Amino acid sequence: MTLHLADDGTALSITKGDLEILRYVYRPDNAQFESPRPYFEPLRDLAGNQVSLYRPHDHVWHKGIALSIPNAGPENFWGGATFRRGKGYVDEKNDGSMVHQEFTELTSDENGVKAVERLDWVTQDGRHFFSETRSFAITVLTDDTWVLSFTTAFTNDTGDTVVMGSPTTEGRENAGYGGFFWRGPRSFTEGRVYTAEGEGGDEKMGVRGDWLAFRGKHDSVDAVSTLVFTDHAENPTAPVKWFVRTTPFAAVCPAPFFDTELPMAPGDTVTLRHAVAICNGDTGIDGAAKAAELAAAELARLG
Repeated sequence: MTLHLADDGTALSITKGDLEILRYVYRPDNAQFESPRPYFEPLRDLAGNQVSLYRPHDHVWHKGIALSIPNAGPENFWGGATFRRGKGYVDEKNDGSMVHQEFTELTSDENGVKAVERLDWVTQDGRHFFSETRSFAITVLTDDTWVLSFTTAFTNDTGDTVVMGSPTTEGRENAGYGGFFWRGPRSFTEGRVYTAEGEGGDEKMGVRGDWLAFRGKHDSVDAVSTLVFTDHAENPTAPVKWFVRTTPFAAVCPAPFFDTELPMAPGDTVTLRHAVAICNGDTGIDGAAKAAELAAAELARLG
């Protein structure tokens, strides 16, 4: 199922026929307080329903799906204020950027779309911090399912050990977000969460597992969609703890630093691998498990 790729110099647009299923904005124009970084937005299922949200008023730094890290030592590559033990959220003027340098590969053929990108992480005061290489691929599996596969390897280029963490490692309970973060549409609020152990809602916060799915309803049309997120066995702290909320908004993040700090010595590299299957309709638990298998296979092909 051939996809079409277009590049306007700031974003990639991936379409299937007349339907844009994904945009990847690699040169964002967001304010520094929002930690400008590339993001996937919008995302749509193959029925044309949007399954993501851009810059919601409650957290303007949330943008579709984006690699977002709130606690990278002293720096914030998430946006907004930084949570510090004993202080709460503090605006430290430390909102860094993930800056696109180049695509070293950008292809579109009958197998889908693939991109390999180099980025630099730059602090708010202009210092080079990390270097990153990320790859992603988009493949259509069936008439009702497509997959976004994503890998990243980021390297500590500073002369100091950088401790990767989260608001939870700084003392805020059940706020272990950070990583491959998705924000769902407003209509997905109070959606349902599927795991291998069963169905639920906000009580699934912090569960471990190889995959987690979120089912949400759409306004205006009688339709639902299911997003199935996967972890990888070689990711830090695998099987990962999942950050997931159904209220007051829909969000999912496989969070490798949920409640465990990871020190990165100078020159150390962290690699994260994830995939998400975008499915028309309600897959149920069994269908989500099958979609997770297919997404994991696509991720393995990405390398």
